[in-house]
Amino acid sequence: MNPTLRSSPPGADTSAVIGRYRWTICSLVFFATTINYLDRAVISLLKPYLETAFHWNAGDYANIEIAFKLAYAVGMIGVGRIIDKLGTKLGYALSTALWSVAAMGHALVSSTLGFGVARGFLGITEAGNFPAAIKTTAEWFPQRERALATGIFNSGSNVGAIVAPLTVPWIAEHIGWQWAFLITGALGFVWLVLWMLIYETPAESKRLSKAEFDYINADIPVGLPTEGVTEEKPKVGWLPLLGFRQTWAFVIGKFITDPIWWFYLFWLPDFLSKQYHLKGTAIALPVAAVYVLSSIGSVGGGYLPLGFIKRGMPAFQARKTAMLVIAFCVFPIVFAQWLGGMNMWLAVLVIGIAAAAHQAWSANIFTTVSDMFPKRAVASVTGIGGMAGGLGGIALTALVQKRMFVHFESIGQLDKAYYIMFFICGAAYLLAWVLMFTLVPRMEPIKLDEDDILPTAS
Repeated sequence: MNPTLRSSPPGADTSAVIGRYRWTICSLVFFATTINYLDRAVISLLKPYLETAFHWNAGDYANIEIAFKLAYAVGMIGVGRIIDKLGTKLGYALSTALWSVAAMGHALVSSTLGFGVARGFLGITEAGNFPAAIKTTAEWFPQRERALATGIFNSGSNVGAIVAPLTVPWIAEHIGWQWAFLITGALGFVWLVLWMLIYETPAESKRLSKAEFDYINADIPVGLPTEGVTEEKPKVGWLPLLGFRQTWAFVIGKFITDPIWWFYLFWLPDFLSKQYHLKGTAIALPVAAVYVLSSIGSVGGGYLPLGFIKRGMPAFQARKTAMLVIAFCVFPIVFAQWLGGMNMWLAVLVIGIAAAAHQAWSANIFTTVSDMFPKRAVASVTGIGGMAGGLGGIALTALVQKRMFVHFESIGQLDKAYYIMFFICGAAYLLAWVLMFTLVPRMEPIKLDEDDILPTAS
């Protein structure tokens, strides 16, 4: 790290004096998240081709979706702990390499069971992305910027979902569905090379100025550097973390709201196909439109609490207020079916706003982890919450979507199933907000004692 700190002349751009290298790291995480979501979104766009090839019904597709979510949840059991142990650079690289292999492996599948196995392998390996990404953000950004950085990298999930409908149907139409899996899966190895060449922790980076290092490691006004220190304390086990109400607030929020995003990701193309009879590449534009709005919401969700903080609101209160505003923004999705009856694009608009609100919510709920926990515990807590989100997705698919969609499809009234699902989507975030902030009303940060056992703040 460069030990030289130059003084800034009056009126100078302090961000330029401090440096912006942390945003280069954020861009790497953004592209990893883009690839992660591109790989998982491919199957929803290939569903019509795979239904024809393997004679699937709604129940078969739901089972394959459950296989992914179950494996994702199982992966989350240990992936955060593994990343905390291996370190961000190696942990992120290993996860990306494995999920890229899994994504490409779908092209070799020749049965419905095989797709279940392939989706399971993809789920367990893709589980590493968000614990590694949130840990990277905690390492490279001060608290005041973490929601914005999280919103930016999390918008990669939308970009991946935008790229998918614009490319996957075309690939399937022209060179076959197998090539859609091979081409998208191979992108992970391109990212892997860049990650290994560029990424280091702030303390080890030779490209980082001392001014930016100090800014990253202290929540102080821009331009006032402080001596940063790295954390060399032991990593934190799961059981101690489960003793904190802060952990359970994050777990509850993820359990309730993650399944809604899974629903958009895996069922939106099917909704457009069944309700408006869109086929092949015709589905690309409305799906892409939803995720363009989601990208705006992801970045905007990071800016919202930052605006409150700049007006003097404490960081935790700003996060809580922003999340309430966002939760209300989702609610209009309950009218999606009614609006869609007048014009498909009205349904696309209201679904897009709800998806944007989800991404804004994600930018903030992920940041509550680095707000409340020390850096050495961030990936582990994120993993616990990610597992809860996966289990919530399984519960929604198995108990609601699978039975409900199969039932209404069998009687020719699939639109009723979507009406119920949109109502669930609209209510989920308000319920999660109430439960989270009843459990932890002030979102106080915790400190871990020497044995990593006892909480010192409630």
